[in-house]
Amino acid sequence: MATPEQEQEQGGQILVCVDLSSQDVDASVALVRKACLDCGFFYLINHGIEEEEFGEIYEESRKFFDLPIEEKMKVFRNEKARGYTPFEDETLDPFKQTKGDCKEGYYIGPEASESESCLANPFHGRNQWPSPDLLPAWRETMEKYYQHALSVGRRVIRLIAQALNLDATFFEKPGLMDAPMAYIRLLHYSGEVSNPEVGIFGAGAHSDYGMITLLSTDGVPGLQGIHCEFGRHAGALEQWSFQIHFASCYS
Repeated sequence: MATPEQEQEQGGQILVCVDLSSQDVDASVALVRKACLDCGFFYLINHGIEEEEFGEIYEESRKFFDLPIEEKMKVFRNEKARGYTPFEDETLDPFKQTKGDCKEGYYIGPEASESESCLANPFHGRNQWPSPDLLPAWRETMEKYYQHALSVGRRVIRLIAQALNLDATFFEKPGLMDAPMAYIRLLHYSGEVSNPEVGIFGAGAHSDYGMITLLSTDGVPGLQGIHCEFGRHAGALEQWSFQIHFASCYS
């Protein structure tokens, strides 16, 4: 695993690294607070999701994105924002981009019946799933990971609450996070090199919605944060760590 010092030697931005298994909660809270004040990003290690599970997620993702476009379009994103988004379907920074993002993706959200959707939230609903004849393990793999990542997110939010000098369970009060709109977003980039001078980006500049984003990568660096003290940073501490981004609700 690369250390922060190694990140610096490699020319990367040094980010705070929080060990979610640490028994020193005060130290972890202090690190999260530092991340809040510095740039809004930090690394998360020892979060409890095993390397094997990450491997399954990436393998199933590759299988889906390798399907013919005709198969992928059968689960095109619906009105509940669930399903497949093709290359260049999204334009995150329309003022600077001359075409859509050079990526395709897949949204998976909290599962709910249509009747529950009407009563609770217009974006609650049923997920779309690729045909089990084509990808028999896909749904089970994604649903298992969804629950595990959601659990990690709740633990991180406890640290954030304490970093804000609130009780650890502040965001667990009734009505705050009873049914969080948490999404898995699988992304596949085309490999086209970004060229800001002509408005071509893998993903245009943006801030994420909600509270936090847990970003996992397959080891290929690429994320750039533009508000860090020392400029841009890219990459991940290690392949199976998370990089945490504070999102729009903290703005």
